[in-house]
Amino acid sequence: MSPFPVIVPTSSPSGETRFALGDPLVDSYLEFVAGRSRPNTLRAVAFDLKSFFAVIDKDPLAVVPADVFEFLADQRGDRTVVRMSDGESGLSARTIARRLSSVSGFYAYLVARGDTSVETNPVPKGLSTRRRGGRVRTVPLVRVPRTLPKILSPGDVDALVGALRTIGTGPWSSPWCSAGCDAAKCSDCDCRTSRWPSARCSSPRARAATSGWSPSPTLLRRAGEYLVNERPKDASTNRVFVTLKGLSRGQGLSAQGVETILLSARQRAGLERATCHQLRHTCLTRLREAGMALEAVQAQAGHVSIESTRIYLHLTNDWLANEYHQAMGAVDAHAAELLAMVEMAQ
Repeated sequence: MSPFPVIVPTSSPSGETRFALGDPLVDSYLEFVAGRSRPNTLRAVAFDLKSFFAVIDKDPLAVVPADVFEFLADQRGDRTVVRMSDGESGLSARTIARRLSSVSGFYAYLVARGDTSVETNPVPKGLSTRRRGGRVRTVPLVRVPRTLPKILSPGDVDALVGALRTIGTGPWSSPWCSAGCDAAKCSDCDCRTSRWPSARCSSPRARAATSGWSPSPTLLRRAGEYLVNERPKDASTNRVFVTLKGLSRGQGLSAQGVETILLSARQRAGLERATCHQLRHTCLTRLREAGMALEAVQAQAGHVSIESTRIYLHLTNDWLANEYHQAMGAVDAHAAELLAMVEMAQ
């Protein structure tokens, strides 16, 4: 019998990475997740479940809500050391909330199966509190602060793209700079189709609501140059973007491979921060700044819910305020200079 929980990576017949933890039900759930989620999501769920069952050393079928609260306390830490940024200890609220969501998803899966002893999800949806007037409301187990994503300045984007060494890295950098694409979607581009991939949403209804990102003329031109001049003719995959050197030359470029290339370019450009996701946020923010409708930004980003897109309203407002203050500072300085000249002339 294999130890549990221990993550064991495997490969599917098609070469995709799979994960097992050593428990039949957990491993069955991970197979279920693999069939409907992206590789990064599957990896996160596997590690989240490993973290939970490493703390709660029990048979998955024996877990009760008290165990969930014990796990929550463990993730919070002992508060002997707190972060200056948010005054919290242990893992960030966002990480803890994600782990609880993964655990809740696993037990929702067991309830839906109906062939185990689990009849209710042991992960509480929240805590009920009574407010003045007798009203009862439910507060989340973990309060996740609303934070705005970090974006790059135009100069940082130019420096980053300029540090890319090959034609091939130029086209795949454009989806973030000009289309707001994410790494997984970019790595999925297929030579066999004339269209770039649409948003990978989890339901037909969501896919119908979001048409996916559209490539710019610059992206198409640079991708054409790459396909003609640089992509190995004997590549073993139909993916557009492939590894250009090393033992994996000609094989599909993974999302992790894209991140690695971008990290090297960031270091050469001398930037403190620059990730694929930051480029994506930067693009979508610039589109809003240029007046693109929020619903259009939602479709370009592939967001299922427009609530996920509303952060770009706040980013744009912050950008506008900053630009206004800088411009007014310049106007005031110019006015002061003219006044000084007039006074000297008198």
